[in-house]
Amino acid sequence: MLIIGSGAAGLSLALRLAEHSSVIVLSKGPASEGSTFYAQGGIAAVFDETDSIESHIEDTLIAGAGICDRHAVSFVASNAKACVQWLIDQGVLFDTQTQANGEESYHLTREGGHSHRRILHSADATGKAVETTLVSKALNHPNIQILERHNAVDLIISDKIGLPGTRRVVGAWIWNRNQERVETCQAKSVVLATGGASKVYQYTTNPDISSGDGIAMAWRAGCRVANLEFNQFHPTALYHPQARNFLLTEALRGEGALLKRPDGTRFMPDFDARGELAPRDIVARAIDHEMKRLGADCMYLDISHKPDDFIRQHFPMIYDKLLGLGIDLTKHPVPIVPAAHYTCGGVMVDDYGRTDVDGLYAIGEVSYTGLHGANRMASNSLLECLVYGWSAAEDIKKRMPYARATSSLPAWDESRVENPDELVVIQHNWHELRLFMWDYVGIVRTTKRLERALRRITLLQQELDEYYAKFRVSNNLLELRNLVQVAELIVRCAMLRKESRGLHYTLDYPQPLAESGPSVLSPLAYMNK
Repeated sequence: MLIIGSGAAGLSLALRLAEHSSVIVLSKGPASEGSTFYAQGGIAAVFDETDSIESHIEDTLIAGAGICDRHAVSFVASNAKACVQWLIDQGVLFDTQTQANGEESYHLTREGGHSHRRILHSADATGKAVETTLVSKALNHPNIQILERHNAVDLIISDKIGLPGTRRVVGAWIWNRNQERVETCQAKSVVLATGGASKVYQYTTNPDISSGDGIAMAWRAGCRVANLEFNQFHPTALYHPQARNFLLTEALRGEGALLKRPDGTRFMPDFDARGELAPRDIVARAIDHEMKRLGADCMYLDISHKPDDFIRQHFPMIYDKLLGLGIDLTKHPVPIVPAAHYTCGGVMVDDYGRTDVDGLYAIGEVSYTGLHGANRMASNSLLECLVYGWSAAEDIKKRMPYARATSSLPAWDESRVENPDELVVIQHNWHELRLFMWDYVGIVRTTKRLERALRRITLLQQELDEYYAKFRVSNNLLELRNLVQVAELIVRCAMLRKESRGLHYTLDYPQPLAESGPSVLSPLAYMNK
């Protein structure tokens, strides 16, 4: 069993399967390094008696701007509490409070798009609590082997190596960065849990590893993708030269923080009746609009009107981080800008995380389940990881007695490649890609901007294909290859959508269509054009 990715999705699946099978988990860096670790807000689930699953479903559908898959939303919301309880059973400690009757209950916060307080959290570092707990459990499990500093290069598909029978995944080629060599890994099932692709943009809240690897590998293996035009830009990333990807959690606004212009006036009520608690797409566009209108470098987030003790108790990590940069959260408004944060589309899967290729699964941010629609609602992301980690585990366990092993797989062929002569080529292309994606495929788009981006992507692909064929692989080359592929898919999905909806806003089609659905790209249809 091979799991590519060591975040909440990959590790929750690994722990569920480890009682039944040996599991290999690949991690591009240290096991804990990934988007899960940096998630601040929390996990959405109905734990309050005044709340309901139906309300969670409706809130998600509204935030998704009309194109969520209702079945997927119901599936996730209905299984939320049980999956979060599993996480609690693993040892994750969520914040609690003492009620008036003296009983302890979970402290639930509220974030944008939610009509109730239903966000379980561990102060303002929920992802860190989740990830460190899961990593510790996995490292101490005899059936789980975590390989750090290992990148998946490509999936090995049966028909591509001449095997008969059903087209299926039989393993993967892996770049061992410790020994700088490509190795072959055989597996009865492979799970992509590689996260999103926000590194395709110049400004992002994500760690460096979010380079769209799983999406690109699945596409090359023949899997459909959907809704990649919906890139969520988190409204409030810190604007500071020493912390360019530091996120300021939406829970700040949930607890009363206000968005302000440089002159100290609020602007969100001018854009939406929900003010600072409007869904992220609306808030990000409002900030972008005010910055462009005023010619300002940033807007400001201000919670200084709340008591000092309240701020330090609820946001200790953010308070300490900002204080180290000379900003006192209890006294000063914080400079913020939007930044690429979450990939709402991805590899198309069913309720069990199954892709178009037999034996290949995709769970977490790498996947398109239909849950997020045109805009992910806050704190549904870690929840999606947990629910599909559970459902994929159930399906894999059922299939274990029938899964076929392949006795031998071809070794990686390096006989006709050489060491790269100029690494500056990769660095130049890397920066060019992220800059024009930010300029042309960002918060506000036009058809001309998308066409310009696609022309540049095509040139980069041609240059990169030649480079990849000639030189030995490296971490930067693998990531750039995947990012260029995902950039193309993002642009092509955006060009399919002749409307503005959720996170996709184009000046050429400013209104939503009366009827809409997911934008789907198929490798087979694409190759036949």
